[in-house]
Amino acid sequence: MVISSNKLPHADNNDKFQAGRVLVLAACHFIHDVYSSFLAPLLPLIIEKLSISLAQAGLLSAVMQIPALANPLIGKLADHMSVRYFIILAPLTTAVPMSLIGLAPSYGVLLILLFFAGISVAVFHVPAPVMVSRLSGKKIGMGMSYYMTGGELARTMGPMAAVGAVSVFGFEGFYPVMIIGFLASLWLYFKFKEMPIHINSSKKSSVMRTWRETRSIMGPLAGILIARSFMHASMTTFLPTFIKEETGNIWIAGLALTVFEAAGVAGILAAGPLSDRFGRRHILLISLVSAPLILIIFTVSGGFLRILSLVFTGIALLSTTPVMLALVQENSKNSPSAANGIFMMISFTARSFVVIAVGIVADFAGLGFTYLLSAIIGMLGIPFIFMLPGKK
Repeated sequence: MVISSNKLPHADNNDKFQAGRVLVLAACHFIHDVYSSFLAPLLPLIIEKLSISLAQAGLLSAVMQIPALANPLIGKLADHMSVRYFIILAPLTTAVPMSLIGLAPSYGVLLILLFFAGISVAVFHVPAPVMVSRLSGKKIGMGMSYYMTGGELARTMGPMAAVGAVSVFGFEGFYPVMIIGFLASLWLYFKFKEMPIHINSSKKSSVMRTWRETRSIMGPLAGILIARSFMHASMTTFLPTFIKEETGNIWIAGLALTVFEAAGVAGILAAGPLSDRFGRRHILLISLVSAPLILIIFTVSGGFLRILSLVFTGIALLSTTPVMLALVQENSKNSPSAANGIFMMISFTARSFVVIAVGIVADFAGLGFTYLLSAIIGMLGIPFIFMLPGKK
């Protein structure tokens, strides 16, 4: 993998951690993901307005993930062309459909809006981590932590932003918030227009060739992602609904998701640098052993213990992503974007099917039982950690 002389320096040619540029991409991630986080906190209002079941509610999240099936092709394209406009336009193209969900007159229209938002999410999340790795030198884990912190901060603030916008403008009238996405894209254009982001691959590679080159790591990661997805879907999609069922207060429901995501920020910031020092497998093992156990405590407890377990569930569960992204980039030198596309496709596809399954189980057995079942399934990801390569 080489970069032309007027492009961004490759990690192989520059081992320095370029904090300024990494933070620019982290900021872009934050702006984009504020909007993509609107669905979960507003799900109780959507369910009430459209009179849909929890299974149908789960399908909403799944439809938003469908464009992820094209992630490997997006990645292959990103390996051979400039991708800065993917990044620049993402806040706007995600903001518009996500700001219109309150106006959706029917379940079908809502599915269409979320599908188009999913396309925007896909074309942003595939190339951005590759750019971060190329700017992080030998500290790929740290770079991924900074990048993912932008996303987790967005998911921390996004629920409260969504609930706050609805409180001020009403569920059907909060669409003016899309203007922030427009201004963000405009700002990013002026920030990025002099920063070409173009990776030229020294080898012609197809998606299938990339898969063959990386399947030794993608296989174990797929097992981890599928097992983890049950816990992730339960918490990120249905936590506000679960809390609202128990308290009847949407503000408390939104605050719970904010606390969960805020705790995830701390986990993400720590996990990447720690994995640089102690190895990716060790950090993944700690996270995937502790997350199911703490989730069980959260489900069966109450009061202060529930709040405390919510915090530690967020730290343990969400800290795995930068570590896995670093693993993908370290083991995909020829086609990093295509490899990241395959990883993101596996991640989003697993989450899509799992969130529907979680919704169906919750319809029949309740969210409390579903959380306990998700924690048990989450433990099945632990053996796959030992199939991953050790610290390089």
